[in-house]
This record gives sequence, C-alpha cells and structure tokens, in this order.
Amino acid sequence: MKSLAFIHRNDTRFAIGDFYPAISVFSHHELGNTTSPFLLLDHLGPGRLEPKSNKKGVNEHPHRGFETVTFVFSGELQHIDSTGNHGIIQQGDVQWMTAASGIQHIEEFSPEFRETGGYFEMLQLWVNLPAKDKMSAPRYQSLLNKNIPKILFENDAGYVRIVAGQFQNTQGIAQTFTPMNVLDVHLEKGHRVTLPASHGDTTLIYLRRGKIQFAVDEDILEEQAMAMMSSFDTDVEITALENCDFLFLSAQPLHEPLNGHGFFVMNNYDEILQAYDDLKTGKFGKHSNENT
Repeated sequence: MKSLAFIHRNDTRFAIGDFYPAISVFSHHELGNTTSPFLLLDHLGPGRLEPKSNKKGVNEHPHRGFETVTFVFSGELQHIDSTGNHGIIQQGDVQWMTAASGIQHIEEFSPEFRETGGYFEMLQLWVNLPAKDKMSAPRYQSLLNKNIPKILFENDAGYVRIVAGQFQNTQGIAQTFTPMNVLDVHLEKGHRVTLPASHGDTTLIYLRRGKIQFAVDEDILEEQAMAMMSSFDTDVEITALENCDFLFLSAQPLHEPLNGHGFFVMNNYDEILQAYDDLKTGKFGKHSNENT
C-alpha cells in the first residue's frame, strides 16, 4: 500500500467572482510539478445563495493548455463557451471541458437557481495536457449524474462514482488524454476501502467532509485538507473515522516543463506570450450566445 507523503492545507476563504466562500485546495503555483498532471483544485462552498439573487458567478475568461473538471454537489451551474456549447450542470453532474488551443467561457449560477436560491457546493479541478495535445481542438463533455457509473460498497458502506478511469473492472465515462482515475467517494464511518493507484502515480485525496485514516502509519486526514501519497507501491487503503466524502485522483505524471500564468498553462514562457497575443488579436473565438 502507498504511504502518506504529506498533507497540504489552505484555510483562507476568498471569493472567485460571486462564488463565496472558496478554498484554493492546491495549485501549481505552490506545488509546481509535484502534483502533475493535476494543476489546481478549488472548493466552492458550501455556501448559500439568497433567492432572487443578483449574483451570477464568473464572467467570461479564457483558458489554454489544460482541462477544467467541474463537480456540482449541490446548486446549479450554467456554462456558455466560445465554441457554442451551452448547458446547465445540475446536482451530481460533472463537466469536463478541454480548453486545449483556446476557449473562452462563462461559469455562473443558473437563472433558475438564482431565482429560488439555496445551498451550493462545487469542486473545480484543472488537469494538464501533454505538450503534444496542448494546441488540439477544444472539447466539451457533459457527464450527467445518471450516466456516471456508481458502485455500491457491501454492507451499506458507501459508494464510488467513477468519473474517469477504472474501479473493480468498471470504466468511467470521461475521455482523457492520459490514463487517470478520478473517483468521487462516499464512505460510512467505520468502513474501509482500497482504491486503485499504480507505482509511480501521482495520487491525491481531497477530503470534503469527515475524517479518514490511512492503513500505513495510521496517518489521519482532516476535513478540507488534501493528502499526497507516495509514488512508491500500489493502491491506497482508507478507513472512515467519520462519515466522509472525498475526491480520489491518481495518474502518471507528465514529466514535462510547466509554465503557467493566469488562465494559461503551457510548457514555456514563449507559449504564454503567444497565448496573450492570440487573445489580443482575436484568435480566441467569442461565444456564440451573447445572452448572459
């Protein structure tokens, strides 16, 4: 079994557009290639939107060189982008957006959710693309809750939703550029689960709520903290000390140079400058639906 390498925690709450509170769980600005191919994870909420709110979300902004993966656990999010994609991400849904060569998008509470108000909680993960794929065509995957494979553990111990990769011979529905496991896990207090990770993998566990213990050295992870596991050995054994919900990520690192600035993540600084120049000269397309 893999052992714990370190625990990373950021307790500062801040706003991302109209999304408050938000936590920057980790980013490549802090940890560099240590978490490759995973670049960043933000936890939005838990929070409450007042009924008939004039708060929207995040205005139009560009991305290049990576993918965004948005998990909606409560609330409702509207997406509009420059390739013409437009949709509502509801509770349990996941949106996997490949920015690649360039996309502009808007992320905001849906008009219906702003009208009714209510509680919201979301995660947004950034996944790096290999150098050879950074300038490929943008892609949009709407992964509906009803279509995401869900495996129930024995003895009412919880469940795992397989967004990408494999668990117990069941394949996730997301298409990825490099192999990875992206699992949304609920585990009841007192139960134990073994999750798949290969030797050499970058393996991260972000605990949204609860408390867990790892088999090796009996290390404990507290709520809203992230564990990075050793790249040695295989698999991770987790015991729930409380009812818990967590995101499990495991993938081979890219082993490529990393240069990120703002909304762009490339391999070198010249590529970052090119991204800004393309944005300035209109090579990032405008979204087709101007009604925001």
